[in-house]
Amino acid sequence: MGIEFYYGSGSPFAWNVWLVLEHKRLPYEFNLLSFRNGELKTKEYLAINPRGKVPALVDGDFALWEASAIVEYLDERYPNHPVFPSDPIDRATVRRLSAEAYNYLYPPLRRLMDLQGSGGETDLSAVLKDVSRELDYFEDALHGNRFAGSAADFTLYPLLALAKRLGERRTQPGAGAHIRPKLDGFMQRIEALPYFPKTIPPHWKG
Repeated sequence: MGIEFYYGSGSPFAWNVWLVLEHKRLPYEFNLLSFRNGELKTKEYLAINPRGKVPALVDGDFALWEASAIVEYLDERYPNHPVFPSDPIDRATVRRLSAEAYNYLYPPLRRLMDLQGSGGETDLSAVLKDVSRELDYFEDALHGNRFAGSAADFTLYPLLALAKRLGERRTQPGAGAHIRPKLDGFMQRIEALPYFPKTIPPHWKG
């Protein structure tokens, strides 16, 4: 049995793993699950990931969930085309940046998704300030073309893409308007990767 990858369209966590699978040129079976149809809560899927979330990965008899854990597993299990640097300090920096992205940038983006359409403009403005602060932080953290290594790049990009998409779906400037030039250039470099178009969330293509 090869790698089975369980994905939900638009999940930045699942997109992270998808980018890593493509970067490492690993063969895998792609399983697209529907959030709306309850496919993450079926008995069969909960047997793979008891959290009922994406991503999840099955490699032979081994099942694993949580994006960061999956990425580290793939890099250790399949060392070709690594996404972590060899230097321990650089590896720690990559892990820190990835953790900061998930712990500090994703939460206000999640709140922004929940608030959009609710009419709570005061709350929306406050959340946008939180998003803007985090985007400024990562703008300053970007040195050169990358965030210290591919693993951090592939963690950050889906969150930045989500911020842009949230902005495009509003009539007034939203989260995407707070992405500054260095981050915008970083996004363009990721989007120029030959395998990138394959990973665009399916429902974003419509």
